[in-house]
Amino acid sequence: MTVNSSLHTMELFTRFFQENQERFLSFAYSYTRNKATAEDIFMESMICLWENREKWEKDSNMQALLLTIIKNKSLNYLEHEQVRLRAEENINSHKQRELDLRISTLEACEPDTIFDTEIQHIVYHALEQLPEQSRHIFILSRYHDTPNRKIAEQLGISIKSVEFHITKALKLLRLELKDYLATILL
Repeated sequence: MTVNSSLHTMELFTRFFQENQERFLSFAYSYTRNKATAEDIFMESMICLWENREKWEKDSNMQALLLTIIKNKSLNYLEHEQVRLRAEENINSHKQRELDLRISTLEACEPDTIFDTEIQHIVYHALEQLPEQSRHIFILSRYHDTPNRKIAEQLGISIKSVEFHITKALKLLRLELKDYLATILL
């Protein structure tokens, strides 16, 4: 190509660009639904068309060539978007299942039950630390609602001894449950 021929080709290409820009931008936009993406595809397509100018034939339909390039670039963009959206859907689906699980677990959570179970566990271990007679007296008093007089009669000890063993057990329980006492009172 000579310099004059190159300049002429460039002038023709510039005029072709200016005359067809809006129409081809609209075509790309109608599929991408994104103005910036449509502009990028149009510009990339024009560059591609220009870079392959040696392959143009004298009576080749430049509009059809450009439309084909834009179509293929738009198709590539849409296929890429489709893959991206499917990946996002998979990630979101996983996140949704995880969120549903956390919600259902939290809804099933009964703080009173958890708290009661924990306290009962502490009480059980505290009572295990007591001497056998103190534990037995405390259980009769608090769990079986046996009056102190009846406990004293059953065990053949004084009421004061029964009260001593109950007080001993209560002191140990207060010590073991000190972190829970304020909450229990509420």
